[in-house]
Amino acid sequence: MSIAIVGAGAIGGYLGVRLAAAGESVTFIARGANLEAIRRTGMRLIEEDGREVHVRDLRATASMQEAGPHDVVLLTLKAHQVGPIAQDLKHLIGPRTVVVTMQNGIPWWYFHKHGGEYAGTQLETADPGGLIAAAIDPEQVIGSVVYPAAILTEPGVVKVVEGSRFGLGELSGEMSERVQALAQLLIKAGFKAPVTNDIRAEIWLKLWGNLSFNPISALTHATLVDICQFPETRALASEMMREAETIANTLGITFRLGIERRIAGAEKVGAHKTSMLQDVEAGRPIELEALVGSVIELGRLTKTPTPHIDAVYACMRLLARTLEQQKGRLQVQPV
Repeated sequence: MSIAIVGAGAIGGYLGVRLAAAGESVTFIARGANLEAIRRTGMRLIEEDGREVHVRDLRATASMQEAGPHDVVLLTLKAHQVGPIAQDLKHLIGPRTVVVTMQNGIPWWYFHKHGGEYAGTQLETADPGGLIAAAIDPEQVIGSVVYPAAILTEPGVVKVVEGSRFGLGELSGEMSERVQALAQLLIKAGFKAPVTNDIRAEIWLKLWGNLSFNPISALTHATLVDICQFPETRALASEMMREAETIANTLGITFRLGIERRIAGAEKVGAHKTSMLQDVEAGRPIELEALVGSVIELGRLTKTPTPHIDAVYACMRLLARTLEQQKGRLQVQPV
């Protein structure tokens, strides 16, 4: 099966190396030093147990037109990176191509086949200007929730921190042949790939933590365990999650665990820096709208007050703008 991976970062590299090692035909859409490294020496994966997998014979290009149509397209970019390249994606997508969205946060297709009064609603925070919706037919989309953590330690080298699970689901909830075939493809490559009939509920469960812990962590420079064990920030995260749960319930979503269990799960992760804090420290663009802004937009849509989320979002948005204008980064250094 031919697989195009758009974004050869940590998650894209993790997927690509394992799929190629399992015998699949993989094409990386990459750029810069990462592209050059893959072309020169392939891509190296350092597994959680320290074992290394090195695949040298990988196709890599910066041009989607050059790559051409594939059977499967894995979108492993961050949410805010998809819109700017949406028009070029058409070169990878044929009439039977499956497009797998692997972004955190509320996806651009959320209300496609949703049913009810909100069916067909377009979310500006998830897809500014409707660029993605105009470029990708949602009928070709399979949703995914990414659970593993990995880092790109240097160009062409990915280290797995933990996890191998990628939740999958059709937007309609049906157990189609194509989603089951995709699951088997990932399982063959050594991943866990459970198929759910409610991919939106899975998205909300992960987002529940992301929308609270990520911005609190980025603003305070604290790890997950610090946030959870400090009474004031634990309470703040709980209130943000409570507001989000009310929105989700209004949209027909039921969480399979409670807020305290979700916070306890984050606490067990330990001294982990969230992706948003890592981006602040590295001076990278912040994935704010998909993780937080979209929840506020859904709050307005469902007439649900979100005062705690609003306050944290305002502070985080100002920080993101300041870092962008100053072309800077922010780190806590020992004195």
